[in-house]
Amino acid sequence: MKLGRHSLLVYGLLLAAWALIVGWQAIDHVRAEQAARTHLIRRADDISTTLGIVLRSQRRFGSVLSKERLESSLTDLLRPGELNGIALLNAAGQVVASAGVLADFDAKAVAAPSARWDEQTVTVMNLVDLGASVTHDLEQTNPPVVLSHEDFVAHAPTNRPPPPLPEWEPAAGATNAAGAGVLTNPPPEHPHMRGNWMRFGRPMGMGEAEYRALAQKQGVHSFLLVMSTQPMRATSRGDFWLRGIIGLLATVSVCGFGLAWRNRGRSSELQLRLVRASELNAHLKEMNVAAAGLAHETRNPLNIIRGFAQLIFRQPETPLEIRERAQAIIGETDKVTAQLNEFINYSRPRELRRTAFALPAAIQEVVRTLGYDIEESQVRIEVQGEPLVVDADNQLFRQALFNLLLNAVQSVAKGGRIWIVAERQSALEASLEIRDDGPGVPLEHRQEIFKPYFTTRKQGTGLGLAVVQQIARAHGWEIECLPNQPNGAIFRFTHLKLAAKT
Repeated sequence: MKLGRHSLLVYGLLLAAWALIVGWQAIDHVRAEQAARTHLIRRADDISTTLGIVLRSQRRFGSVLSKERLESSLTDLLRPGELNGIALLNAAGQVVASAGVLADFDAKAVAAPSARWDEQTVTVMNLVDLGASVTHDLEQTNPPVVLSHEDFVAHAPTNRPPPPLPEWEPAAGATNAAGAGVLTNPPPEHPHMRGNWMRFGRPMGMGEAEYRALAQKQGVHSFLLVMSTQPMRATSRGDFWLRGIIGLLATVSVCGFGLAWRNRGRSSELQLRLVRASELNAHLKEMNVAAAGLAHETRNPLNIIRGFAQLIFRQPETPLEIRERAQAIIGETDKVTAQLNEFINYSRPRELRRTAFALPAAIQEVVRTLGYDIEESQVRIEVQGEPLVVDADNQLFRQALFNLLLNAVQSVAKGGRIWIVAERQSALEASLEIRDDGPGVPLEHRQEIFKPYFTTRKQGTGLGLAVVQQIARAHGWEIECLPNQPNGAIFRFTHLKLAAKT
């Protein structure tokens, strides 16, 4: 179907609106994914701040940190599904302390402040943020050093005596209950006096060069956070489904509007066709009435011609040749008159006058009407079935049955058989069949025989079965032609309405 200019414009606007909505949702989904990534990185920054606080709290006794205590504190920071692992690295990118699950990483590939994204995790590297004083120490290559218990013992000097304890005097007049002197401002606690010699300060007696070498190997230069991308992926997945639903609704809406516009166009075209068909139908009705009137008026001159031909034929002094021609005129006028009568009958409007009547009585009356033709053809007719009472136009029913029986009588050979079978199909409907054992109707003609002026006999007019179909349609029945076994034809009426029982 060729589209009009308005339809093309509407479809173009709908397609543009759909593309705009889908594109908009795609761009917003990309923005939502980027926002989820940014939120995850910001969450990593917050954890980095917390980690810096932990490191500051661990080095309040000096620049040496206990690996055991530090890893215990790092373990407390882990959150399954959010923070999977933490690693403290030295300047060479080697792990000096860690907690949780660490993915395979390359410290050079994950350079601060960037991140490495994997399918399940994101690895973020940050420099240690321990405050202004620590930053100054880092600039002076004096980072915090992480030592385990074994490392601290291994680096502790054992061949040097500890420094002497500081001397102090009791304050004047300060005594306890026993009269002994009491310290008023005790000196700072000596490392050897803490009860645990491995408190975390720089080992006593370690030289500057030795400490710097230790800091290069065990010093904290940066740390890695292994963050789970599960929250980001959940957010992205939810946003994707939301955008997909919006896109699907937009698609359905656009398609629905397009179909509505298309149906509107088809409805308008159908209405126009109906108007034209109504006008044509009215014109055909007028032509039908005119043709019926013309056929009716034509019968009068034919009757006059037939009367004159009969008059000539009956004159005794008329020559034999003229009498034969007069008889031929009578035969032709009778033939034309019969065709005109059938045409008038076919063109007459079918106004139903429904009444309840007994089906067997109507069948027997039609059979008696065809008695001469039946005797001449030596045909046997059998009426079978139930004694039903139908609700129909009695006159039109008899005319349809008359045409079908006459057609069957003319089709079968001498001595043939015809069956009329009435059956109940349901509580409200019945069927009627006229069967014969004649030559039957070819398959390609079973639909054509109900069309006007279609006939397979030389003497037929082609309007008998057309009138039958017209009567059937007026009643709401269906008629069909079927093969009879082993030979012959079946004309079947269905949906005959049964009369209500009183």
